[in-house]
Amino acid sequence: MREDVDLMPRGRKQRQDRSGARQYPRTARLNELCQQIVADELRLIDDERLELVTITFMRVDRDMSRGLVMFTALGEDEAGALEALESHRVRLQAAIGRQASMRRTPELRFEVDRVVETGNRIEQLLRDAPPVREDHPELTDGRYKLAEGFEDGPPGRA
Repeated sequence: MREDVDLMPRGRKQRQDRSGARQYPRTARLNELCQQIVADELRLIDDERLELVTITFMRVDRDMSRGLVMFTALGEDEAGALEALESHRVRLQAAIGRQASMRRTPELRFEVDRVVETGNRIEQLLRDAPPVREDHPELTDGRYKLAEGFEDGPPGRA
């Protein structure tokens, strides 16, 4: 029997670093790298519409043909920031191609990230909600009062 033969089954093996922890999948690492490159390149662009822009997320397709860049813009000029990003798209794509040493550079598309706006809306709803009264026994002992007509429980239950 030959000693140099690999007896491990063929197929994809997940890489592990020396500590044994799994590394990020390639696409996740590529997404992070491209996000960092775009954010760094934005700092170098002299366009006042991009001063308060933050790149919040980036996703590159597996075939590297397209990339979605999500951003937030402080202030009211999201449309101006989107227009500025579109006008500098070729420069940002070139930076990705140059710095990431990729065979194929993704075509970038930009969208406003509404997650901050949604989070603020949820916080406002929670602030505006009426407070829970702690003096109700049905709230403090873990039981809830059944609505009229449901004294025996919800319909369909015996």
